[in-house]
Amino acid sequence: MKKSLQSSFLIILFIAVIASVTGCSKNDNNTLPIPIPAINPIISSLTSTSVIVGARTGGSVYVTANGICYSATNTTPTIGDTFLSDTVGARWQNKIIGLIPNTTYYVRAYVTNDAGTGYSDVITFKTLATNAVPTGTVTTFAGSLAGTGGFAEGTGTSALFNGPQNISFNAATGLLYVSDSFNNAIRNITTSGETSTMINTGLGYANGDAASALFYGPRGISFDTQGNAYVADLGNNVIRKITTGGTVSTIAGNALVGYLDGTAAKAEFYNPTATAVDATGNVYVVDRSNNLIRKITPAGVVSTFVGYRPPAGYAQSTVPGYIDGDATTAAFNYPVAIAIDASGNLYVADYRNNAIRMVTPAGNVTTYAGGLNFPALLGSPNGIAIDAQGNMFISDNNGRILEITKNKILYVLAGANASGYTDGVGSAARFSNPQSLTLDGQGNLYVADFSNNVIRKVTVAVQ
Repeated sequence: MKKSLQSSFLIILFIAVIASVTGCSKNDNNTLPIPIPAINPIISSLTSTSVIVGARTGGSVYVTANGICYSATNTTPTIGDTFLSDTVGARWQNKIIGLIPNTTYYVRAYVTNDAGTGYSDVITFKTLATNAVPTGTVTTFAGSLAGTGGFAEGTGTSALFNGPQNISFNAATGLLYVSDSFNNAIRNITTSGETSTMINTGLGYANGDAASALFYGPRGISFDTQGNAYVADLGNNVIRKITTGGTVSTIAGNALVGYLDGTAAKAEFYNPTATAVDATGNVYVVDRSNNLIRKITPAGVVSTFVGYRPPAGYAQSTVPGYIDGDATTAAFNYPVAIAIDASGNLYVADYRNNAIRMVTPAGNVTTYAGGLNFPALLGSPNGIAIDAQGNMFISDNNGRILEITKNKILYVLAGANASGYTDGVGSAARFSNPQSLTLDGQGNLYVADFSNNVIRKVTVAVQ
């Protein structure tokens, strides 16, 4: 009897275990989601026969395969079309080769697990007719060929700079403006290379004419339609205006470190690094150490345009982060540069997030390029410029000058992931901590090559 009961118990236990295993398996199959990857909207190094495309898994879902699929005929390609697989990982990129010149392709990322295969959104591109791509020829435009720091006027390489941090082109005057930060000076350069000093009276904080005004580590400069300059005076934590006649005034800030919105004299900034002026005269400020973008109206009223603000009672400086969203929830981490396009959208070089962020006039923030999802695309961007056609140019801390075309194709115009001082074509050129760049009216790029103490010129041509 005892043996019979024991046998019955073992049979019931076995059935229960089988049912439990079967039930779990069925439940897992029902709940396991099909993964949905994300494709990098920026493609790289497009030629007539090849391109580089990146993607990520889109979450923490377990996957067994991933890659890129593409077609010239199927507008929603699948792994039934041509595909490239990759080592399973959170992020990957594939170089697609053997493409047909001058042909439109459709591309998606795919990820597979036991539940099935999921696909990203579709991106499209058209291969070039030839293998000629945009390339930059780099020369030293102004400053010592030896990289010697100092202060001297002159033409071309006879001039001396000491830590040039920003360069901007004033379309109204036809002059380049340089924030020569360690000289606490604002310098002018003609497009033929003749350097002159606009303001250089020593370190300090004073308004007035060019002979008496003082700056402390000036940084980013932008211009209104009349040619007046707006300077982020980093060391003084204020925003200054320089008229075309050289008169300096403070339009916002009180020289105290902090974070306060309000009227011009009440407002406080914390290491402002860049400015941009819109068509109606509003000045946008990259408030670097507050991780905010601030706005100054023509009447001098300062507000926080975008960026996370801590609750009342917390520290004045806001919390760094990486969040896309509306004006009050978006977060930045050490923003350093800004540019504005013809539609009024702002583009912010978000240095520690390795990203270019886009801010609409309504204050909605998205990631335009790079970011934590695709961190290898940009190496700590610190300068940004946009031409009339919508092409974007970026200097990054890795020592490269990049272009993202209006069609979202990235090319390395000059430099490499290495530091040095070499003039030359494309990847043969070397920069050392390039901090800013600008475009003149002819499409030439000028770069403030900070650690080399020079201004470099990059002539871009398809070659």
